[in-house]
Amino acid sequence: MNMSDPILVNVTEEIVRGLVSFLLRGPEYQTFCKCEICEFDTVALTLNALPSKYVTSMEARDEAFKEMNTPGNIERINKEIIHALHVVNKYPRHKVEPTS
Repeated sequence: MNMSDPILVNVTEEIVRGLVSFLLRGPEYQTFCKCEICEFDTVALTLNALPSKYVTSMEARDEAFKEMNTPGNIERINKEIIHALHVVNKYPRHKVEPTS
């Protein structure tokens, strides 16, 4: 992909996906389900609580990522993720008890 090719990216989603994946694999959440359904539900619930940040170029994506990647923003995003993790853990949608 060329740096000037048009794209459509929600930078908030990129950040949330990465943080959810990281948190789920950390020691605090080792008892939480890591199946794809629970992970996606956590991401969706978190994204619904945060403002979207869509961009249409890689340059704008990099700039938005830098702007959003501040301690205050990450703290706010992590707060929403932790809330979503607890909701999804309490009300999982998967049908069988996953083994992952």
